[in-house]
Amino acid sequence: MEILLALIIAVLTGVGVFLTLRARTFPVVLGLTFLAYAVNLFLFAMGRLNINQAAIIQENVTSYSDPLPQALVLTAIVISFGMTAFVIVLSLKAYGELNSDHVDGKVLDKDGDK
Repeated sequence: MEILLALIIAVLTGVGVFLTLRARTFPVVLGLTFLAYAVNLFLFAMGRLNINQAAIIQENVTSYSDPLPQALVLTAIVISFGMTAFVIVLSLKAYGELNSDHVDGKVLDKDGDK
């Protein structure tokens, strides 16, 4: 199970980096989203998720799960959602002003030349 989780995190990170290095804005937004998913899974993996254990203190319970990774991932989800919304609005504004979705603001013709 650990190897599968590590492979999923590696694939999400690789896809995220690949898409972030693209020249268009939409793949960059998708790449940042994939990187955020990889970080969330990494935080869950570092927190040692426990099944059927209480997250809060109760009577007659001897083992507890750590609620800190869950809180960190929830915070990361909210931050990544806000970041994604901001980057989408920023890219739409840049496309409206420059008539191009290239990350450098270059306007390319049909052949892909400047």
